[in-house]
Amino acid sequence: MSFNTPIDRRNTNSTKWDLMEPLFGVSPDDGLAMWTADSDYPTAPCVIEAVKAAAEHGVFGYGFENADYLNAVSWWMQARHGWTIENDWILTTQGLGNGIALCLDVWSAPGDGAAIFTPVYHEFAIKINKAGREVTECPLKHDGDTYVLDLEDAQRRLSGKEKLLIWCSPQNPSGRIWTADELRAVSAFARKNGMLLVSDEIHQDLIYPGNTFVPAGVAAPTDTDNTVYLTAASKTFNIAGQRTGNMIIADPKLRADMRKRLASLDYKPSDLAVRMIAAAYSPDGANWADAQMAHLQTNRDIFDAGMKGIPGVSPMPLQSTYLAWVDFSGTGMSQEELARRIREDAKIAVSPGPTFGAGGENHMRFNLATQTSVVEEAVARMQSAFSDLQ
Repeated sequence: MSFNTPIDRRNTNSTKWDLMEPLFGVSPDDGLAMWTADSDYPTAPCVIEAVKAAAEHGVFGYGFENADYLNAVSWWMQARHGWTIENDWILTTQGLGNGIALCLDVWSAPGDGAAIFTPVYHEFAIKINKAGREVTECPLKHDGDTYVLDLEDAQRRLSGKEKLLIWCSPQNPSGRIWTADELRAVSAFARKNGMLLVSDEIHQDLIYPGNTFVPAGVAAPTDTDNTVYLTAASKTFNIAGQRTGNMIIADPKLRADMRKRLASLDYKPSDLAVRMIAAAYSPDGANWADAQMAHLQTNRDIFDAGMKGIPGVSPMPLQSTYLAWVDFSGTGMSQEELARRIREDAKIAVSPGPTFGAGGENHMRFNLATQTSVVEEAVARMQSAFSDLQ
């Protein structure tokens, strides 16, 4: 496995590396890119071999969602997550951001609302706003060193205009894994308030040892008439640039509504992406994914120990994802000062906490899906940037 082999991604049309200077003022020449959620190491060899075979064939014509691809998605959900789905439930979108936008388009109208539990992946609110819908933020509650639901508070925040509840499981940015009971409670909350539950489960495979991810479809199997499940191989296998994800919709009426909208947009998936996903969702892909988690666990442990060594800095225990959520409130510093030290002194581009909504203040999100040497360097830079606190 080549997780620790250095790869120069600069000047490769990489959002993560080639946009870090215009967005954050951190030069890629001597800076570290730890923001955008993709990985700095190659995808699984089985995926690379699929791309090589396609290139050697040399014809890149129209493709379709073939049986190999659909069977692979179904097999993965069953083998990895104990979730039995049918091939007919699987629809393909241009990534999960596009999937969320489509859900807003199909099941709400301009002026309607959509609820989110914050802090949460910033693109949820961005997509809602772009669609001309209103964002209803329902803050998660701090309980010790983790987040918990506060559905009573969330109920008070609803305006009655909300048509969708866009849910993140596992939770980004905190890496929190929701229990089956919590998932059932969220599903019941959505139904009680007339909201369609859209469950974004893109990080479902990035689970650290000792933790178990439960798909919403397993936790609440009788709620399929009010739930759309979003999954993708993109984060697990570092193929997000292929812009391909899945909507898994068990309910015939909901599925027909979305199929109609996809047809009206004349959307069909890329043939190369279909081949890559079919190769990824395989026994070989599963072995590679397990090896990746061992690598990420090493990175997580190094990063956590380093951050805990800085007074007033507290990383949230990471149960899943490769995105470390770090609380700097104990330093007493403003968000502006934190950003200055991290960008100018440490020369690291990270995702600012406030972009994740209410509850993100005085936090920063760091991407650990890189070489271990990069994580070690980031820790050293952070400890130097905050050395006056020692």
